[in-house]
Amino acid sequence: MSGRSVTGDATARPRLLVRDGCIQVVGWLGVDTVLALREEGERVIATGSGTLEIDLSDAMGAHSAALSLLLCWSRSAAQCRRSLSFTHASEQLVALAALGGVRQALFGTGQAGDLA
Repeated sequence: MSGRSVTGDATARPRLLVRDGCIQVVGWLGVDTVLALREEGERVIATGSGTLEIDLSDAMGAHSAALSLLLCWSRSAAQCRRSLSFTHASEQLVALAALGGVRQALFGTGQAGDLA
């Protein structure tokens, strides 16, 4: 985990940086921003094969919309027979996933510190 605050600039448009085998999520993940990211991520998931890392080190915001995005990507990957590995999630996002009962589905059984 990065140890950064998750209160970053909510006005900045989030984006995905795609490189071989990895999607890096950059920016604020909120209700008004995740739909476009979801669609873009699903296109990337559908065009490749093998395990895809989703790097959350530069993602800001621990919001239910962020969890929804990750769950949608997980479903899309399963439909494409791909595995996702969510890495560098903030402690706040992992805690929210635990509260919502989806921590294991998204982040596995490791401790929060193991996700960095």
